[in-house]
Amino acid sequence: MEGPLLIFVIVAIIIFIFIFLYFVPVSLWFTAWVSGVRVSIVQLILMRIRKVPPSLIINAQINSLKAGLKTTTNELETHYMAGGNVNNVIKALISADKANIALDFNLAAAIDLAGRDVFDAVQLSVNPRVINTPPVAAVAKDGIQLIAKARVTVRANIHQLVGGAGEETILARVGEGIVTTIGSADNHKSVLENPDQISKVVLAKGLDAGTAFEILSIDIADIDIGKNIGAGLQTDQAEADLKVANAKAEERRALAVASEQEMRAKSQEARAQVILAEAEIPKAIAEAFRQGNLGVMDYYRLKNIESDTNMRDSIAGPTAQQKKKEKE
Repeated sequence: MEGPLLIFVIVAIIIFIFIFLYFVPVSLWFTAWVSGVRVSIVQLILMRIRKVPPSLIINAQINSLKAGLKTTTNELETHYMAGGNVNNVIKALISADKANIALDFNLAAAIDLAGRDVFDAVQLSVNPRVINTPPVAAVAKDGIQLIAKARVTVRANIHQLVGGAGEETILARVGEGIVTTIGSADNHKSVLENPDQISKVVLAKGLDAGTAFEILSIDIADIDIGKNIGAGLQTDQAEADLKVANAKAEERRALAVASEQEMRAKSQEARAQVILAEAEIPKAIAEAFRQGNLGVMDYYRLKNIESDTNMRDSIAGPTAQQKKKEKE
């Protein structure tokens, strides 16, 4: 029994030593003490209990102390528990201090928690970035379209990173400024002669207000001539006017055709009335015979006049008959 019991005791002691060293990182405490970071064993144990990596906090505090920054382990631990990137914040503070950029721990932590890369922001403050705008099309007053491309040099504005607008806003404002400047030009030639005028006007508008960047310069990289928008609009207007004129002419023609058809209908109606009236003549003659108002000689005289008229029409030929029909 002594052999198995001895083995059990040894294993228990080894497990206890591992657990003790896990919760009580003596080597880490010694490293911190040698580096000048004053932290107690109890604080390290409490970090383990709060599920905060002691090595991360202590190493960050050592880097901060060696760089001459004033941070505390409590601040670093709080930032870690809030979901921040402790190492990135410390690197940003060290870079800002070396570059003489005013940046304290609270602002750096706020920028980091806001979702921005605070270390990249500090680097951007030291080394400005060039942003290429997409092609911006604008039309001058003479109707000629110009397509411009610009290069915007920006650097980070540390104090506007929290709540400040991003690169998309900068590009949108620069594009709006280019369109406004070209649109206010009297002709496209003046823009081509002085492209730097666009940069001056746009830069003077203060487009970086409320953004996380500071615009250092705006340079027009290229200007191309596009379409003749004015001529195209005039052509479209002329085509539209022609269609309107054709529509009105067609309307007038339709009205004329309708009027002509109406006149023909009235003429046919009048002709029908004449035929109906002529059909009543024999009845009237018969009634006149019965009433004694018309004699036989009168009737023969009427027939002779009708025969004479028909003979003259036949002598005049078909042309006269056609003219007569046309008049009817």
